[in-house]
Amino acid sequence: MPYPKKLLNDYEELAVDLHPHWWYFAEAVAALVGSIVLGIIVIVATDSNPLKWLVLALIVVSALWLLLRYLRWATTNFVITSDRVIFRHGVIAKSGIEIPLERVNSVHFNQSIFERFIGAGDLLIESGAEGGQQRFTDVKNPDKIQNLIHSQMELNENRMFQGSQQRAAAGAPDVTERLERLEALRDRGTLTDDEFEAQKQRLLSGE
Repeated sequence: MPYPKKLLNDYEELAVDLHPHWWYFAEAVAALVGSIVLGIIVIVATDSNPLKWLVLALIVVSALWLLLRYLRWATTNFVITSDRVIFRHGVIAKSGIEIPLERVNSVHFNQSIFERFIGAGDLLIESGAEGGQQRFTDVKNPDKIQNLIHSQMELNENRMFQGSQQRAAAGAPDVTERLERLEALRDRGTLTDDEFEAQKQRLLSGE
């Protein structure tokens, strides 16, 4: 299932929403296929009913394991937004972690030769958030995800810089207005030149 959009902040945009790579199912699928093959061999090669029931139980257990893996896969989301990296998982009880993009220090990916062939791998995110390092396994195309995180970090930094400039520009008229008031008080003699200069310096320094 997709990451719930109601959990996004205002003006936050979703960049990517991933479930684990299909390799996540490899062990459970291999167990189910192996138990089915074993069951066929037992049925053909022996008339032992206890052994047949044992193999049938093995097939059922393997099928249940695969079903459980699917439920975990469907409820695991690795999400990148315009503001943060989110990992959320859990079939009934939910848990996860959120890393603000401005707190991300570096992003590393690791792939074996086989993982490169199937397009899977691990991501290691180092951040200033609590925990320091977070490793995410069975990520689809981790090299592309690494690049996506870096591009979102750059966009987020640009938005924060533009926002600070806009706030500074919005505050400029207020500073100018307060300087004019101080000058008027000095001209009327309410403030001495020394008092005017002292308050002017405090105002310009942001105190």
